[in-house]
Formats: sequence, structure tokens, C-alpha cells
Amino acid sequence: MIDRAAGAARLLDERDRLARLIFRAHPAEGCGPAIPVAPARGPQRSVTPHVMMPDPKDKSGWKVEETGWRGFKAAQAMDIFDTLALKAAKRKEVPPFTKGQVNVARLYRDLVERHDAGGMKLASLEGRVASGSGKGGDFMDAFLAEGEAIRRMQRAIGNGVAMQVRRVRPSVRGGKSARNIRDRDLVDAICLHGKSFRQVLEVHGWTVTGRNVQSLIGALGCVLNRMQQY
Repeated sequence: MIDRAAGAARLLDERDRLARLIFRAHPAEGCGPAIPVAPARGPQRSVTPHVMMPDPKDKSGWKVEETGWRGFKAAQAMDIFDTLALKAAKRKEVPPFTKGQVNVARLYRDLVERHDAGGMKLASLEGRVASGSGKGGDFMDAFLAEGEAIRRMQRAIGNGVAMQVRRVRPSVRGGKSARNIRDRDLVDAICLHGKSFRQVLEVHGWTVTGRNVQSLIGALGCVLNRMQQY
């Protein structure tokens, strides 16, 4: 015998589940209307895109300028900084990273991603510029300025060590398998590749403990402070 009541209840549950899925798939507030609803996109936030622009105060210099289509923001998948902030909010605690630290971490990521993608476009433009067409010069200038901005940030990161093996007892670090975690490795893993602090510890052979995670968070905060001054 068919249980019509149970079937109707399951149908309502499925409708509610799909409705929640569609709601979460909508672009974050402030994003442009052309951004489609995409359930596969996952949790997201609105961001203001950046671009390299000539600095009117310095004829030979460039600066990072906020931009956006008709004033709208872009949609971007939530990163580890969003996750940490949400966890801190649930515990009614202050986020582990300041707004300035998060902003410079995301700026570094955005610049590197756009610069890497721009390399292919630059290769196609070089031939046209060399042939005397005169096109692409502005892009090349911006591309070079963007690369210099990245190099300044990487110089600020430096060659230091975030977690040094010889300064931590074997019982705390994870024995002989542990190796040094450099500042640059930490920044690139968290900011560029979206790794968690647990994953950074595991990759470098360290024991995953709350103490070691907090040590990495503190080390990253110090590096981000330096990057803000680049």
C-alpha cells in the first residue's frame, strides 16, 4: 500500500532543499545582474576588482585602482579568511586576521592570478608591437607594473622561516619527518592555493595540533603586516 502522506512529506522536503540550494546559488549582494545563478559555485562573497592604473601623481609610476562594471562588484568563492571570520563570529571572538591583513592577502592573490593569466595575452601582443602596429603598449606597461608590484610584495615576504624545526621539540613538531615551513611557502599555500593551516602542517610533516595551527596563524599575520608596507 502506498503511503501518500510520507510521499508528500518527502516531496516537500526535497522542494525545501532545492529552494535553499537555489537561494545560496544567487550572487552575493552588490554583484552585477549579469552574473548567473550557479549552484555549483558554492559559498561566495562580493568583491571589488582591482586593476593597475597610471598614477597621476607620479608620471613614471603605477597604482592599484578599484574598478567594477558600472559600479557593481564581482562574485568570488569564499576563502579561508571568510571561513575563519565566520568561525570566530560563531564563538563571539575577534577574527584572527585584521581587515588590512586580509585585504593585502587577497590583493596579492588577485595580482598573481591576473598576472599569470596575462602572460599568454602578452605573448600574442608582442608580435604586433614588434611589427610596428603600436597596439598593446598600454597592456604591456600595466603588465610590467603589475609584475613589479608582485615582486615588491614578495620581497616583503622575504626568505624567513615561519616554523623552524630546531626551535620546536620533536614531540611537538612531529618527529624526524617535520621540516621548516618558510614564510613564502606559507603565504603561497594559504593565499594563492587556498590550503588550510592543517594542510600546510601535514605537507611539511608537522603534527596537526591547535598549538601548531595558532603558531602558523601568528606567523602569517606577521608576514601580512610586512606586505602591507610594500
